[in-house]
Amino acid sequence: MLPAIPADSRRLADVLSSAMAAFEGKSNPLQLQATRSALVVLIDGLGHAQLARHRGHARALGSGAGKSLVSGFPSTTAAALTSLATGSLPGRHGIVGYDALVPGVGVRNQLRDWGREMDPETYQRRDPLWRRRACAVVAERKYAASGFTLATLRGADYLGQDNLDARVEAAVQALRSHELVYLYLPELDRVGHKHGVGSDEWVSTLEALDAHVGELARAARGGMLVTADHGMIDVPKARHIVLGSALEGVQEMAGEARARQLHLDDPDLALDAVRELREEFEEVAWVATRDDLVASGWLGEVDAEVLPRIGDVLIAAKGTWAFYPDDNDPAMGMVGQHGSFTGDELRVPLARFGDWAR
Repeated sequence: MLPAIPADSRRLADVLSSAMAAFEGKSNPLQLQATRSALVVLIDGLGHAQLARHRGHARALGSGAGKSLVSGFPSTTAAALTSLATGSLPGRHGIVGYDALVPGVGVRNQLRDWGREMDPETYQRRDPLWRRRACAVVAERKYAASGFTLATLRGADYLGQDNLDARVEAAVQALRSHELVYLYLPELDRVGHKHGVGSDEWVSTLEALDAHVGELARAARGGMLVTADHGMIDVPKARHIVLGSALEGVQEMAGEARARQLHLDDPDLALDAVRELREEFEEVAWVATRDDLVASGWLGEVDAEVLPRIGDVLIAAKGTWAFYPDDNDPAMGMVGQHGSFTGDELRVPLARFGDWAR
C-alpha cells in the first residue's frame, strides 16, 4: 500500500494560483492576503526538514518559515515546477517523472529532451498561469529557450542572469515593472546532489541563499513567498540496490533512482511483477501497480492521454535506499537524491514575508 496523502495537503500547485487570487482579493488555498505585487522565490532542493535542521544557518528563511507544503509525487523538479506553473497535478499536466515514457517513442528526460515528439505547446497539457498577469521569470540564461521553459513558463517575460547576485538584483528591479516576479535558484540542489545535505558546501550555499532572501524581503513591496520543489536525502553507497535480473520482462525503465517506473513487455503481467518485487524489496520500497498509484490520488485526476506515460509498476524507495539498473549507472555518483514519498523529499517550506507574513 502506498502512503496516504497528508491531511494538511496544501500543495506546491497552490502557490501561484493563490498569489494570482490575492491580486484580486479573492480567497485562496494558502489564505494569502490581498496585495498589489508579489515575489515568489523557489530554492531548488530545499526540503522543510532540511531547513528545520539547519535553521541556525538560515535566519531570514527561519523568520518567515514554520509552514510547509506537499510538493507532490514524484518529488522531482520536472513534475514539481510544472505543478507550480500550471496549478495542476501530474495527472493533468502530464509531466510524470524525471525520465518518462513518451508513448511510441521511448523514455525521454522531462527537463532536457524537448522537441519533436515532446512539443512544448502540447506535451505539457495545461496552460501556465503566467498568462493571467504581468509576470517576470528570473533564472539562468541557459534555460531561456529550452523546451521545458517554453512548456512551463510561456506567458512570462524571461530575464536571464547567470550570476546569483545578478539574478537577485534582476528580481528586485523586475518588481518595479511587473505584478509578479518568480525567481528560480538552483544552486542548493546542485550542491546537494554532489556533496550531500548538511555537507560544508551545502551549508555554505544555504547561508548565501539565506542572505539573499533577507535582501529580497527588504526590497519586496507586496507579498513574498519562498518555497521549493522537493527536499533531498543522502543515499550512502551501502544503500545502492542494483535491480539486475529483476528487470527481466521490463521493456523501458523511467523515473529516477528513488522512484523507478517500469514499463513491461506485457502490461497484463503487472500484478505478477508487483508480487515478485514485493517479496524481494518490501522492506526497502513501496511497490505498486500503475492502477494503485492512480487510485492513491497522488497524481490528482489522471487524464486518459497521460496514463500510458506512467509505468506499469512503481518502485519507490523507503529510507535512504535507491535503485539502479546496473553497476554502471552514472546516478550512483550522486550523494543527495529525491523522488520518493518520504517526508524529507515531499515536504517543502513555505516562508512568508511582507504582506503575506504571518
